[in-house]
Amino acid sequence: MRKVGFFRSIHLKFVLIYVLLIALAMQIIGVYFVRELEETLVNNFKESIVDRLSPLEYSVTEAIVTDIEGTRTEEDPLLQDTIGALLSGLDSEDISEVQVIDARSRIIGAWSSEGSSQPIVGQRMTNSLVQQTLEEGETLEEDLNQTYVDPDHGRIWVLTSPLISNGEVIGTIYIVSRIENVYSQMDDINSILAGGTAISLVITAILGVLLAQTITRPISDMRKQALAMAKGNFSRKVKVYGNDEIGQLATTFNNLTKRLQEAQATTEGERRKLSSVLSYMTDGVIATDRRGRVILINDPAAGMLNVSRETVLSQSITEVLGIEGEYTLEDLLNQQDSLILNFGTPARPYILRANFSIIQKETGFVNGLITVLHDITEQEKIDAERREFVANVSHELRTPLTTMRSYLEALAEGAWEDKDIAPQFLNVTQTETERMIRLVNDLLQLSKMDSKDYRLNKDWVNFIDFYQRIIDRFEMSRSQNVTFKTKLPKELLYVEIDTDKMTQVLDNIISNALKYSPEGGLVRFKVEKKEKEIVVSVADQGMGIPRENVKNIFERFYRVDKARTRQLGGTGLGLAIAKEMITAHGGRIWASSVEGRGTTIYFTLPYDPTNEDEWS
Repeated sequence: MRKVGFFRSIHLKFVLIYVLLIALAMQIIGVYFVRELEETLVNNFKESIVDRLSPLEYSVTEAIVTDIEGTRTEEDPLLQDTIGALLSGLDSEDISEVQVIDARSRIIGAWSSEGSSQPIVGQRMTNSLVQQTLEEGETLEEDLNQTYVDPDHGRIWVLTSPLISNGEVIGTIYIVSRIENVYSQMDDINSILAGGTAISLVITAILGVLLAQTITRPISDMRKQALAMAKGNFSRKVKVYGNDEIGQLATTFNNLTKRLQEAQATTEGERRKLSSVLSYMTDGVIATDRRGRVILINDPAAGMLNVSRETVLSQSITEVLGIEGEYTLEDLLNQQDSLILNFGTPARPYILRANFSIIQKETGFVNGLITVLHDITEQEKIDAERREFVANVSHELRTPLTTMRSYLEALAEGAWEDKDIAPQFLNVTQTETERMIRLVNDLLQLSKMDSKDYRLNKDWVNFIDFYQRIIDRFEMSRSQNVTFKTKLPKELLYVEIDTDKMTQVLDNIISNALKYSPEGGLVRFKVEKKEKEIVVSVADQGMGIPRENVKNIFERFYRVDKARTRQLGGTGLGLAIAKEMITAHGGRIWASSVEGRGTTIYFTLPYDPTNEDEWS
């Protein structure tokens, strides 16, 4: 992976681009230089041949003219010898062959760098280039500059130059020169140029690597810093190698890193605050995206809905709240009032209130929805109990008031004159009045206990003696045939209680036991000592309470048999008052019952054994 990354890196790309640019420049320069040099060398070669040919043309022309005019003496050499002597003076590495042809296309002189050319002297020259020169004269010199390739000597250059005397072409000179030497020089120059190009490219590559490092090293450092920043590490700093543009970029990158670190710290702090707030909120909070999918849910909300955070993420808010059949996301976005969600059962009520708030940008674009859940089960229960309490009080007061009104109206209409009926009516009126007084007193008692200013006047007493005195009082004043049975510890048990309030508690409990006990029944009184509390119980053999109603008997105005309770004069508040007073003492109260076999009321009081020595 590292090797593949190197070939994809900007470092290699920079070096390659740099070397390719230099190579391209060298190629352009080389091509132009070689082409111009080749043209120059070829032109110089041709000019040198032409310059050396001019004296030869003059001498050969004079020799041919002398021969034609017949002015040669016997001492003068023959024309062929004269021309041969002139041609031999052309010995050069550049010239391969020279021939002199007269106007009749006969070779009258020849020279070759490879040996004697005498065998061809006197022969007829059939070369088309020579024939064209003899025919056209000086006008054909440009057409004579043609290059041929010889298998043995490589490239050669052939030149035919006319011999003119008095405006008449008397012959031509045919020259073959080795122009291959020029191209050999060009090949050597090309080799030198290629070697220089290679050396320059190597040097350029080395310099390119060094130069690329000065640019890519800060970029590589910034890349590593960016990767570290992506992982949350803002401690690294990019090294600044200079004050150029890259150095300024590195400085700016370091400043950016610092700003991002500060921004991340601020964001993390805010996130922790928000997380702490959401964690310690008693209300449930659910956040969704713009499509209504859950992206955040705190622990209280998960607990209220009895779901796990992992299972509800990305689910629809309507599905999580269980209202997908009744509401859509658009309905919730437009919901102004709270929604009441009833998750309860007949045996266990459970009600939630959901409030919705839209998350919007300044442009009005909806980003999501915030749902706040409140558990209003207790509140609904309290409201229901309050409504039931008002209805019960109204009913309990209306019944005696209606009775009293009826009897008073009867007395006002003349029944007071009847000596038999009037006392009965007055007795009923008095009984109902006392019943209302008891009801009002019980209500006042409960009101005082509900008040925050309620205080108990506690004192340390021996509960066994205290309990026995109350039992004795009921035993002496009972009007029905009921047997009392006690099971009390013989040791002293000192507890801190408000004797008046505790007397009222025991009066209410024992009174109920006596009311519902049948003739010849048994009421048992018991006290047990535990480690940190004492347990007091009163059991009767009455009609008992159905199992499903046992937990409700300590509620205000609750009656199992309302008709019988009213008949016996109960208000339905005795056990409710007892519960409040026991709770105020730091104890607990409960009941157990078997229908048809009786009921047992239990309550506890805090007990500290360390106080026994002090009070004994």
